[in-house]
Amino acid sequence: MIITDTHTHLYSEAFDEDRAEMIHRAIDANVKRFFIPAIDSTYTASMLQLEKDFPEHVFLMMGLHPTHVKENYKDELAHVEAQLAARSFYAIGEIGIDLYWDKSTLDIQIEAFRYQIHLAKQYQLPIVIHCREAFDEIFEVLEQEKSDDLYGIFHCFTGNLEQAQKAISYNMKLGIGGVVTFKNGKIDQFINQIDLKHIVLETDSPYLAPKPYRGKRNESSYIYKVLEKLAELYQMSADEVAHITTENSKAIFGI
Repeated sequence: MIITDTHTHLYSEAFDEDRAEMIHRAIDANVKRFFIPAIDSTYTASMLQLEKDFPEHVFLMMGLHPTHVKENYKDELAHVEAQLAARSFYAIGEIGIDLYWDKSTLDIQIEAFRYQIHLAKQYQLPIVIHCREAFDEIFEVLEQEKSDDLYGIFHCFTGNLEQAQKAISYNMKLGIGGVVTFKNGKIDQFINQIDLKHIVLETDSPYLAPKPYRGKRNESSYIYKVLEKLAELYQMSADEVAHITTENSKAIFGI
């Protein structure tokens, strides 16, 4: 059984004291593939080092996270573009809109999101979307930009059934993580109405640890709790869910 964590911030400062041990724990638990989203230019060196340390397991994305779209966002987008020109990545991400922390930057968040979608099309890469309190705004951009060459993952999906179906209609897989195990997460109430071919697994570690680790630092080995919950909801074996979701990740990332 090979499990793929399609979204994990392994370079996070939360892992500075035990990063290698934490990654080996996950590998020993059959989590063999880690897809690493970018945040901003300050993390690029750490991401590249991570890839150097675990070349068979770590696959990098490049992008500007919406919460880091600030006054210098054009410089940050130039950095993203320079990185894409210099070497290969597996996705543009994580990108999108976040209105939980700062609504005042909505206009430049939309501009940065749209710009990076165009980069994804240029480089024939998937996008990995971050959406927080911004479904309407995200869908509006996707509606305007939709095309056969726009596809990817709706990371950390926390919407309802209608929003799930809408995301899928834009060629997006749903990234399902620890929230599916939460008592009040609500995803568990409808997710089995979505064909598993549209689902990928993720942790978003060090954030959003699943039960029974909720409130603690998340790590990629904890993805097995997400796997177990989906196996229960879909009434399938964990092996089947791991296989299907890993194949789905291959279809998105091309590896």
